[in-house]
Amino acid sequence: MVASPPGDVYGLLADVRRMREWSPEVFWVWRRGRRFVGFNRKAFFVWFTSCRITVAEPARHFAFDVTAFGLPIARWGYRLEDAEGGGTLVTEYWVDHRRDRRRGRVADLLGLVFTGTPPARRAEMNRAGMRTTLRRLKDACERRG
Repeated sequence: MVASPPGDVYGLLADVRRMREWSPEVFWVWRRGRRFVGFNRKAFFVWFTSCRITVAEPARHFAFDVTAFGLPIARWGYRLEDAEGGGTLVTEYWVDHRRDRRRGRVADLLGLVFTGTPPARRAEMNRAGMRTTLRRLKDACERRG
């Protein structure tokens, strides 16, 4: 729960350049319209992803699809709901798009090489990253408020 209205939270999320403030991996974002490139880091691993905003429903839902070297990787998104007593319930989600057999194996190998995360640990690592992201987003909203 974030002590800011959904419209304010959406405004922060929709400015993807600010993702570096709360994501534990993103250190830079270059945006051009509905597309952006995310530059990421984990320990000594550095990589970039190409992203396209796919859902932009102010105060309700924001999501983007991620590709790397033309391969579908994932959808990241945020659902926003009015919370009882004020504020916003923020739900971050991740949908893995690497399940196509041949292309999925290539994407898994690239993920291991560039991020150091074995495919079997990806969901666990992403859940930990989402907890960090949501905590930092909450802190940023409450500092504004």
